[in-house]
Amino acid sequence: MKAVRLAQIGRPLEQSEIAIPEIGSRDVLIRVAAAGICHSDEHYRAGISKIDRLPLTLGHEVAGRLEDVGSNVTHLSVGDRVCVHYLVHCGSCEFCMRGLEQFCRSGQMIGKHRDGGYAEFIKVPSANAFPLPDEISFEVGAIMMCSSATALHALKKSRFQPNESVAIFGFGGLGFSALQLARAFNCRDVYVVEINPAKLASAARMGAVPIDAKSGDPVQQIKEATGGKGVDVALELIGSAKTMRQAVLCLTPLGRAALVGLTAESMAIHPYTEVINKEAEIIGVSDHLATEIPALIEFVRSGKLQFPAETLRVVDLDAGQINAALDALQHSIDHVRTVIVGK
Repeated sequence: MKAVRLAQIGRPLEQSEIAIPEIGSRDVLIRVAAAGICHSDEHYRAGISKIDRLPLTLGHEVAGRLEDVGSNVTHLSVGDRVCVHYLVHCGSCEFCMRGLEQFCRSGQMIGKHRDGGYAEFIKVPSANAFPLPDEISFEVGAIMMCSSATALHALKKSRFQPNESVAIFGFGGLGFSALQLARAFNCRDVYVVEINPAKLASAARMGAVPIDAKSGDPVQQIKEATGGKGVDVALELIGSAKTMRQAVLCLTPLGRAALVGLTAESMAIHPYTEVINKEAEIIGVSDHLATEIPALIEFVRSGKLQFPAETLRVVDLDAGQINAALDALQHSIDHVRTVIVGK
């Protein structure tokens, strides 16, 4: 089968021909219809996030049709449309037993620790394949399993409540989903912090208050817009120590800052004046949970979470096109996601 693989850190992905994976009794084989290109994939290629084994097929945002099912799989059938939860877990360690599979003692991430979806076929445990309703396209089914799922988890971790205000730092795939999900949760005001004019305009069209970080201090802008109060919840989706600090500083008393973006930088905080004195909380957000996926699918199926055609770009399963899309992620792209579409 065709696959586009990472063979050497810091080098372009390579077009490859590899064997179709053999499935076990509890596995399924998926013919990949769509695979999203995530910023994490560019980090793997660049060596910013460590990869333990090479060569590796990247791609953790996957949707497609079942080509084959293992002998012990009874809840899925050949031909079913599915989307993939990217955290493969044991199901029996103390974290899995608590439904916290992102901390599984032997967990593996698809497209990082095991081969992912930049290929014609992918093998995953049947527990990782979720039925995808006909109303949801494969392209949306793929990308919602990363950015949208993590945005939902971040809002849940922040204990976001109806009529609360939220600041979203970064308006890529995560921010685009977080804005819509906050609306679905009956938020009050949403402030989107960005530097990209096209994304600021998009956020404004979607009913958010755009905060142009190039025009001035976003913390000051948010404080001015809220009459000096600040926001109840801040989601940091960029992965920058600077914006993480800003997310904390823009909080109202009892506010919660959920940090989602990945960075190796350190962040300076004045504990008394910036956290203790207003009982603010800084919350780490890691991936998302399988138990959250059914609700996420329903948000999309019902139209509360949408990805219009103009927010997506499509490429083929071609190393040149995929590398170009990864290159573009090193800068601020105007669209939400690029998706590899199978033929």
